[in-house]
Amino acid sequence: MSRFFDPPAAKPLLPKEKIDKVYKSMRFKVFMGSFLGYAGYYLVRKNLSLAAPDMIEEGLIDKATAGYAMSAVSIAYAFSKFIMGSVSDRSDARKFLVVGLILSALTMMSIGFIPFAAGQIALNTAIIFTLTLVVGWLSGMGWPPCGRIMAHWFSQNERSFKMSIWNTSHTIGSGSLGLLAMWGVAVFGTMGIQQTWRADFIVPSLFALVIAAFCWWALRDTPESCGLPSVQEYRNDYSGVKSKQKSGEKLPFKTLFVDYVLKNHWLWIVAISNVLVYMVRYGIGDWSPTYLQEEGIMSKAECKVAFSVHNYVGAVGTIVVGWISAKFFKGRCAPPNVLCMAMVAVGTLLYWQALPIAQLLCSDPQAIVATTKVIVYAALIIIGFFIYGPVALIGVQALNLVPKNAAGTAAGFVGLFGYLIGDAVLSKAVAGNLANNIGWNAANLSFVLAAAIGVLLCALMWKTEKRMVEGK
Repeated sequence: MSRFFDPPAAKPLLPKEKIDKVYKSMRFKVFMGSFLGYAGYYLVRKNLSLAAPDMIEEGLIDKATAGYAMSAVSIAYAFSKFIMGSVSDRSDARKFLVVGLILSALTMMSIGFIPFAAGQIALNTAIIFTLTLVVGWLSGMGWPPCGRIMAHWFSQNERSFKMSIWNTSHTIGSGSLGLLAMWGVAVFGTMGIQQTWRADFIVPSLFALVIAAFCWWALRDTPESCGLPSVQEYRNDYSGVKSKQKSGEKLPFKTLFVDYVLKNHWLWIVAISNVLVYMVRYGIGDWSPTYLQEEGIMSKAECKVAFSVHNYVGAVGTIVVGWISAKFFKGRCAPPNVLCMAMVAVGTLLYWQALPIAQLLCSDPQAIVATTKVIVYAALIIIGFFIYGPVALIGVQALNLVPKNAAGTAAGFVGLFGYLIGDAVLSKAVAGNLANNIGWNAANLSFVLAAAIGVLLCALMWKTEKRMVEGK
């Protein structure tokens, strides 16, 4: 099986007159393959967030256990992204991504067919936790090969903008999950299926399998494996961290983990910054359907729409922030990250205080309800627009701090902190227990504080990045 994932050998160079045309075509194909492929992973990762309100209402789980179950994806993904990152750096990105997506879709789909019993909260949670743990591990086969593809097919001086566009795959996938789930629930309802929440797991998984087939057609591992020169030679861009090994050569695990990761203190700073970014990203995004429905702010359908809008605006924000990074800061990520996290802090505060603000602005009960919804939508738009800029650029920072041979490992290391501590521990387990035992005010306050502290952490890379760009 290990030989199956081995990266393809370099092919003889194509004739010079064909290289430019083939390079442009292949860069577009691998970009679209990695874009849609990673979006596909998001169709089969956060399904429980949408199904949880109905499952809680039916007595299948409660808020605390839902938090634990949702954390399973993040716990497994955190370790998987780190470990699979190093494996990915030594594997064919095409096979790695496609196999992981197929297995993730089939596992998530299986949850929709399990006959859960009302009142058996502990047993139901154990089953869901186990399966989502598997999905989380398989999800680790998504980002690392995409990071490898971006590092090999796009050079240093274009990567921040290109990866900002690519990173909208997060939001496109998550936003599409909400819409596909809403459509699936409606279809299941017309079919007379009472537990329509099962569509939240089944329908998006089917679409993910279709995407996997497209990725198999579109993706290729490296330019050299297609008979093309390295991207540095093609674009005459030899900037960035250099490796002693050749572009397609496997690095020893010791070199990957110790020399390029564990001893890289700047990578540690980026990883810790990622904790706060991910706490807010998933704390708001994953809990919003349950919070808004339980507090009577929005209906079930409105919650799914809000979930999708929050993610879709992130696509626009990611591109804008990436453009700002490339246009005004020469690819530096710290300045736009600081600005974005400051705006996220404002958005989380509005999200938390939407009802009190509406009560100050209006006296009529119906007007208060309508105004609260408007404020929540505005807050989710602000958070979605600005939070995905740091998500994308922190990934770029990780890639820029190591040679491209170690891109997957660096991305996995930073992701380990974000998903394990920021997502699984803080946004799921801690926030879920705060909401269950103290109330939603405590949970939402924690997100506001995380955003505020995130501003300070992102600022720590400001001077260091400037020195790197200036070659000092």
